[in-house]
Amino acid sequence: MTVLEAIQKSTEFLAKKGVESPRLQIELLLAHLLKMPRMKLYLSFERALTPAETDALRELVKRRGQREPLQHITGSISFCGLEMTVNRQALVPRPETELLAEAGWKFLSTLNPQPSTVLDFGTGTGCIAITLAVKCPQAIITATDVSAEALARATENAARHNVATRIEFLQGDGFAAFSAGASFDLIISNPPYIPSAEIATLQPEVRDFDPRAALDGGVDGLDFYRRLAKEAKSFLKPDGKIMLEFGDGQDGTIRKIFEAEKWIVEAVKEDYSHRARILIARK
Repeated sequence: MTVLEAIQKSTEFLAKKGVESPRLQIELLLAHLLKMPRMKLYLSFERALTPAETDALRELVKRRGQREPLQHITGSISFCGLEMTVNRQALVPRPETELLAEAGWKFLSTLNPQPSTVLDFGTGTGCIAITLAVKCPQAIITATDVSAEALARATENAARHNVATRIEFLQGDGFAAFSAGASFDLIISNPPYIPSAEIATLQPEVRDFDPRAALDGGVDGLDFYRRLAKEAKSFLKPDGKIMLEFGDGQDGTIRKIFEAEKWIVEAVKEDYSHRARILIARK
């Protein structure tokens, strides 16, 4: 079987299984298997797969057809140009979260040359904390999560990008891990924001493979925003900012939650689909 034949047959199979963008998915799987850039596949259509490669591809395609996320199968994802290893212990980072990280490093860059302090609340894979550490060498970063497994993954990713010595990973529930005197220039977070009852309706890739604790935001999806609005202010420096990702249609309510706690909402930024996605506020 040639590369092109494998792509065509696998595309049909994944389409029948309800996988979105099946052609792209098989191309990414095949590029991963053959250890080549995806675009190089187009120059290798006539190449015959070995029996071992055919068997390995069949297994990968089977897993994807069972709706296991592509990122779990390949074991990594690119986030802001940095490779992060991923597994079932932490939420797979979404492209929209890159915009949150970008907003964070742009703000921190205005604080040069003084060292800046950052809290990544609910770090998961560590993608935000690590990106900020890479982009802002002066930043001192603390990253928290309730999950020891997620923190282990984040620690591995930090070591991979040589920033482990500049990020303190703490296991704890929210701000309970900090003393009263702790303060940060930036508090940044992509907290759980899916309403509990909606989790069952999510795509299998998310519903069945991402940790529920990283998805479930309570009855209306806003439990963590209420908590952050009440608790974060005492941990933020006078000129500091809080930056939060949120779900579709939640911007108006989250703005009201923060304004009710006397925050000043500076901006609500859109994602790649022009949907409101990131709230930026200050004391």
